[in-house]
Amino acid sequence: MNIEEPVGAGLTRLWQVSDVVVDTRTAYQHVVIGETAQGISLFCDDERQSTEFSQLVYHEALLVPALLLASTVDRVLVVGSSEGVVCQIAAEAGASVDHVDIDAEAVRLCAEHLPYGYSSAELARAERGEGPVRVHYADGWEYVHTCGEKYDVVLVDLPDEQDSTEAQHNRLYSAEFLAQCRSLLTPGGVVAYQGGCPTLWRNSTLVKCWRRFEDVFPTPVYFGSPEHEWAFFFGAEVEASVETMVERLPTLSYRPVTIDALTLRGATVPPISLRR
Repeated sequence: MNIEEPVGAGLTRLWQVSDVVVDTRTAYQHVVIGETAQGISLFCDDERQSTEFSQLVYHEALLVPALLLASTVDRVLVVGSSEGVVCQIAAEAGASVDHVDIDAEAVRLCAEHLPYGYSSAELARAERGEGPVRVHYADGWEYVHTCGEKYDVVLVDLPDEQDSTEAQHNRLYSAEFLAQCRSLLTPGGVVAYQGGCPTLWRNSTLVKCWRRFEDVFPTPVYFGSPEHEWAFFFGAEVEASVETMVERLPTLSYRPVTIDALTLRGATVPPISLRR
C-alpha cells in the first residue's frame, strides 16, 4: 500500500506501507496501521500521526515543556493523542490523567497494534478507571465545556487544523476552545498544543494557531522540535520561561530522552514568520 500524505499546496509525500495490519474506517476517520521505513506507523485520513522511529521525539516535545512550566503536575487533561504516550509520560511524572478521545475504535486499535503507547491491558484498566490514567470516550469540545474540573496541564493533541475543509476537529483549534481550556487551569497551570509545522510552505495553520495563543495568553511559549517537523505552543503565566524550564529539568520525575537543557534553549525561539 502507498499513502499520499498532503504536506502543502501542490505537494504530497508518498509513504510505502508494507505489512498492513489495520485498514479501516471508524465512525470518525480512516485509520491505517502498518510497517514503514520508520517502523510500525499510524495514519489517520492519509496523514501520518506517529511512527515507531520518531514518536518519542514528538510526544516529549508536546508534553515535557508543559511539565516544566507548570507550578504543579498533579492533574493532567489530554484531549486526543489516541496512542496514549503522553498519558503514560504524565503518569510517570506523578500526575493523574484524564484522557479524552472521541474515537474509541481508533484508541483500541492503537493499543492492540502499536508497539508504543497503551497496551491493550493498560487501556482496559484505564477504561475502568483503575490506576493513574482514566480514559473517557467523548467529544473533547463537550468535555472541556462541561467537566467542571481543574487541571495543572491541559494538553490538546489533534491532527493538524484543516484549511480547506470543515473537519470536525477544527473547532478545537478555535480561540473559544483555547480560552475554555485556559479556564480549566489551576493557578500556575499550562495549556499545551500541537501547533503545526514551521516549514515555510506549510505553516499557514501554525501562524493561525500562534496568533490565537497570543490573543489568549500574554506570553505564550514556543517549542519547535529540532528533530521533528512540528512545533508546539504552551500557554503559561511564567516569567523567564526558558530559565524556569532549564532550572526545573533536573528535578522532573520523568527523565526525557530527547530533550536536554540545550534543546530547551535552542528550540524556544519562534521563527521570524511568527515574530513579525
